[in-house]
Amino acid sequence: MRNESEIPFEDNPFKIPVADRLKRLPPYLFGKINKLKYQKRVAGIDVIDLGMGNPTDAPDPLIIEKMTEALQDPRNHRYSVANGIYNLRKEVSARYFKKYGVRLDPNDEVIACIGSKEGFSHMCLALMGPGDTAIVPAPSFPIHVYSVVLASGNVIALDVRDPAKFLSNVAYTCEHLFPKPKVVLVNFPHNPSSTCIEQDFYVELVKLAKKYGFLVISDFAYADVCYEGYKAPSFLATPGALDVGCEFTTMSKGYSMAGWRIGFCCGNKEMVRALATIKGYYDYGIFQAIQIAAIVAMRHSEAAVESMAVEYQQRRDVLVSGLQRLGWEVEAPKAGMFLWAKIPEPYAKMGSIDFAMKLLDEGGVAVSPGRGFGPEGEGYLRLAIVENSQRLRQAVRAIAKCTKQEPVAVGT
Repeated sequence: MRNESEIPFEDNPFKIPVADRLKRLPPYLFGKINKLKYQKRVAGIDVIDLGMGNPTDAPDPLIIEKMTEALQDPRNHRYSVANGIYNLRKEVSARYFKKYGVRLDPNDEVIACIGSKEGFSHMCLALMGPGDTAIVPAPSFPIHVYSVVLASGNVIALDVRDPAKFLSNVAYTCEHLFPKPKVVLVNFPHNPSSTCIEQDFYVELVKLAKKYGFLVISDFAYADVCYEGYKAPSFLATPGALDVGCEFTTMSKGYSMAGWRIGFCCGNKEMVRALATIKGYYDYGIFQAIQIAAIVAMRHSEAAVESMAVEYQQRRDVLVSGLQRLGWEVEAPKAGMFLWAKIPEPYAKMGSIDFAMKLLDEGGVAVSPGRGFGPEGEGYLRLAIVENSQRLRQAVRAIAKCTKQEPVAVGT
């Protein structure tokens, strides 16, 4: 268990009197790597970037065609509505029913967001305040922690790599903390560790939520990227889930629409209404042409989503087998866009940040150091499978060269 209510940060780096909430934010741990990556690219050096879950593939041409058409309509260049146009919310509702058997009212239980990251951050502003506490999974995707911090809340991070133990620790925390946690965040398939669960996990979570009175936020960003028959369960498909929580989804991953910035929050109508209230003050909604293209995507591009998952699986297999031949300890995830790899000996003693810098500086391969996801991530690297298979094989060769590791037969 890790309590981040009082995080030791550096002195205020700003030259102006900024708000205290900015002073609670730590130095950006990926900053050194991003700076070196930029310098190499400016110098014309090729960098294989496995550091971010940023898809390199284009969306289905049908989606782009509809976007191009919508751009020609002058009506789409006006302000939209903050909660998303009705036909888009209706399509999200229809997709939830088709995929998960969940019935959602598009008027009260669905809202469009400028990407799920924005939606999650604004939801924390709507729910959290001074003295409120949220439980988040660890290792922690940074926004899961710092959206709570920016909302003046406190964070308790619980290791999620053993889901049953995570639930036990949630119950223990609720029993012994006063006031009890207000929000519990879950994120499966998990970023960064790729941990997956089955529906019974959510059955137990809903029971705990009703027993201890907390709200649940499910970050379901990697719902569409699953392998070998595994289907990531939706929190909302659990009996009673709509009473206690909501779920965020995105079109960034499966649809390869990351730069379009469109996602959704679905679930408990009071939580959706709270988010809508915040968004009504902060934004005028997503560009309407994007919303129209998203409708077409959900109606007609499901085959492209499934094909993209197959492509990611092939990339996963290439990178997993390549690293295993180098003697790395890494498992093939059942879902998600990342490998969670243990740093091999003798490099583990370097720490994940310095080892990641070594791979970038000497091998031209950018990865995310585990320490960037909190202390539970130390000793690991997160590698995104966003490059094509040929580039991933090239990355393995570069890693082997700069670590002086000779390929070995897997299993020896």
